Amino acid sequence: MSELVACLGLFLSAFVAATILPAQSESVLTGLILLDQVPVVVLVVVASIGNIAGSVVNWGLGRAIERYSERRWFPVKPAMLARATGWYHRYGKWSLLLSWVPIIGDPLTVVAGVLQEKFWRFLVLVSIAKTGRYVFLAYVVVKWAGA
Repeated sequence: MSELVACLGLFLSAFVAATILPAQSESVLTGLILLDQVPVVVLVVVASIGNIAGSVVNWGLGRAIERYSERRWFPVKPAMLARATGWYHRYGKWSLLLSWVPIIGDPLTVVAGVLQEKFWRFLVLVSIAKTGRYVFLAYVVVKWAGA
């Protein structure tokens, strides 16, 4: 598998995983680390950029939620949005540091858009969270597998 194909697949996996669509990028990252064909740092950067980009899409959907929330295709269910809004109201912008957490993290990024969180602040906090998760995962895989 070429580096470009591996990185493209990882990017797409991480991008989709950051949206409300069901996907998981951690297994793709782990598999590519274990294959040992692409430097781990490159894999972490690619996964992080893809995942952050997906979260930016969520933020944009949140900004436009009034226009699209009634559409059948809109990926955020009212119960998920209500739960994430509760977290966001309780913890504010700092709740974006939990954007990597399954189930609640992705709706939090939508809520940040709904509640008009400044984009630069959103981007910094989500980048810290998403990149931190991939760095930790890569560290564990490398230490565990000796890759």
